[in-house]
Amino acid sequence: MVTGLGVVSPNGIGVPTFLYAIQNGISGVKFMPRYEELNFGCHLAGMPDFEWDNLKNYISDVTFHGLKGTNIGYGLVAALDAWADSGMPYETDEPHWDTGCVFGNSTADTEAMKNVIIRVDNREAKKLGSRVVEQAMNSGVTSYISGRLGLGNKVITNSSACATGTQAILMGYEYIKHGFAKRMLVGSTEHVDTYVYGAFDSMRVLSRKFNDRPELASRPMSLSAGGFIPGSGAGALVLEELDFALQRNAKIYAEVLGGSSNSGGQRLGGTMTAANSTGVVRCINEAMARARITATQIDLISGHLTATNADKQEIQNWCQALNRAGNDFPLTNSLKSMIGHCLSAAGSIESVAAILQIKHQFVHPNINLEDPNPEITNMVSVERLPIKMTKKEVNIVAKANFGFGDVNSCIILSKFN
Repeated sequence: MVTGLGVVSPNGIGVPTFLYAIQNGISGVKFMPRYEELNFGCHLAGMPDFEWDNLKNYISDVTFHGLKGTNIGYGLVAALDAWADSGMPYETDEPHWDTGCVFGNSTADTEAMKNVIIRVDNREAKKLGSRVVEQAMNSGVTSYISGRLGLGNKVITNSSACATGTQAILMGYEYIKHGFAKRMLVGSTEHVDTYVYGAFDSMRVLSRKFNDRPELASRPMSLSAGGFIPGSGAGALVLEELDFALQRNAKIYAEVLGGSSNSGGQRLGGTMTAANSTGVVRCINEAMARARITATQIDLISGHLTATNADKQEIQNWCQALNRAGNDFPLTNSLKSMIGHCLSAAGSIESVAAILQIKHQFVHPNINLEDPNPEITNMVSVERLPIKMTKKEVNIVAKANFGFGDVNSCIILSKFN
């Protein structure tokens, strides 16, 4: 059961602000002067309006030192907000032995590593300070979260590129399902710094057509899509075993019915950067089988749909996996149209959005889809790709993400009855 939500998104920090933004199609994509100065082709990013000094409301001043501009900061806020939203107190004398954490990211703090390299080159290594190791290690985010909350069960940092967030949720669900934990705090976080951004820009996979119109730049499924917009942020969920949640009268947002995570093995057309369609279809079908649902029960697909050439192939994979097309295809949306592609945080932020759509019974719009790609609308009816917020009965959502390395993850989320 999902009993708590937290989010740091380019278009809203905190669940109420984020909910308003996704219902009203508000973009969080912004012009970044620094990227223009560096002569990047893309000058835009999905960047949260994050006041770093607010971190002091979550952690001590001593711990705060060195966390400015890191994925750890985003992750801490989302995770601690989800914990508070679930009704759990921050302070505890004993560890929560029944509660663990799976929280992912894609890279350690490369800004901290830059400082290491510069100081070592200048023979000033002794001035680095004790916080550098905590920021540089990939498990820094889970270490900070679990230490702040006293989580005493499994504490794991996962990393599977853009499938990281949904995979973290699935891992937490499986630990509870198999009796290893009663409660899991799950999610993922991303801070796209200059080095990560520059690497994607050099691949020429970022949008370059809309630098003067940021809010129009992220265009999943659009004929005029020209690449994705990198985003930063974090999403977090508290998952609990049903009886454990009911015993403390916890509110329940939704239920995780099951899911699957696999790899296409970089075979049969799959590569480091492209998905093996056979692997994608298997992942979706395995998720449905493990959730014990049929394809016809899916009301909404929360797609990966990045605004690249892969969008067409993704829709084709969904059609094959579900054996549904045309007017029979589920309603489908991509949060990336509003916030860009938050990489390892994409799945967790998008899952928060999926759960809010279940909770409040609506489908958020695909903004910037005034010119849907005809290669997509030849497969599914344009009416199944809403461009306005739609009040709709949403009982089951299929949420999937696909990442570099040919990795796939799909979870099935349901209204709790």
